Amino acid sequence: MLKKFTVKNYKNFKDVISLDFSKIAGYQFNKDCLSMGLIGKMLIYGRNATGKTNFGRALLDIKRLMYDMSRNGEKSVLINADSRDDTAKFIYEFKFGNDEVIYKYSRFANTDLCDEELSINGNIIFKCDFKNNKFDFQGLNIISAETVNTNRYLIQDNDVLPFLRWLINNTSFSYNSVLIKLSEYVNKMDLITVGNNRIESSTIDYSKFFEDLKNPVHLQNFEDFLNLMGIECKLVLQELPDGQVELYFAHKKLVPFYSTASSGTLALTNLYQKIVSKAVGSSLVYLDEFDAFYHYEMAEKLISFFKTKYPKCQFIMTSHNTNLMTNKIMRPDCLFILSSRGTLTALCDATERELREGHNLEKMYISGEFEKYE
Repeated sequence: MLKKFTVKNYKNFKDVISLDFSKIAGYQFNKDCLSMGLIGKMLIYGRNATGKTNFGRALLDIKRLMYDMSRNGEKSVLINADSRDDTAKFIYEFKFGNDEVIYKYSRFANTDLCDEELSINGNIIFKCDFKNNKFDFQGLNIISAETVNTNRYLIQDNDVLPFLRWLINNTSFSYNSVLIKLSEYVNKMDLITVGNNRIESSTIDYSKFFEDLKNPVHLQNFEDFLNLMGIECKLVLQELPDGQVELYFAHKKLVPFYSTASSGTLALTNLYQKIVSKAVGSSLVYLDEFDAFYHYEMAEKLISFFKTKYPKCQFIMTSHNTNLMTNKIMRPDCLFILSSRGTLTALCDATERELREGHNLEKMYISGEFEKYE
């Protein structure tokens, strides 16, 4: 699991900003917000333009690096506009069982790698300085990769390829190798901006989703999910004369699902497609504006669903809805404020009071208790 993430000089984050999943207070309620000794479910609040979306993109940068995700829109805005530094720096600290893994790298404005370093349990495995063409692979023996032919990597003429990515793809590691665990974790990370997905829903190809729903079990699971979220409905999938399939609400007459469903229902549907219906579970999900189309009670149900359905998945949700700032479903060490200055502070660290279960956190927030951290 991800233990800590740090980024510097990325977009609006000129200075260092960190999110420490291991910084847990001693609260004895809502322990389902934690997972394996780390924060597993959290909410991030912040005024408009504080960088909640950018922070999610920074957090998922490692997936773009490792799996060559699209970099559209990143080329000219990766670096903070007011900084004199020419690179953005990223540090990921992971915990897999008894192993501590730290992967750090920096990128230039055009997203090319400047340097890269991996250490496991305090031992440096490799260091790559692409800017000065210096490489240190002496620690490969620690992961039983001392026989890998690094010269094959060094003679490549194409764009700078992360050595970690090359190493994993060109070495036969055992299934329980910490590098395999790291690769699988990164591959299962995801960034979802619910609001944008709803707006763009008319362009989404639903054919794969409909193919899944042809299985009566999958259709029933989707129907049960909507009902659990408070949308009472019965669903029917029918094949049309032209061979295509269509989803309907079942009443005395069939009502087309996508042309009549509410914004909240469609947002839930997109979320279901991206998370719940996936055969392989996620490791970390950054849900930006996750409740943009939901009544606060539905948002509460969704958080409870995540805690119950995905106890080992780390969910980071951003919101403006202060109704969710409550010890009823969360806890002060899992509620964060992102400031316009680029600081991220848990509520339990944003006041001199000792926050307890009985405190009305929303009321305290609205009254300005945490204002200096906004």
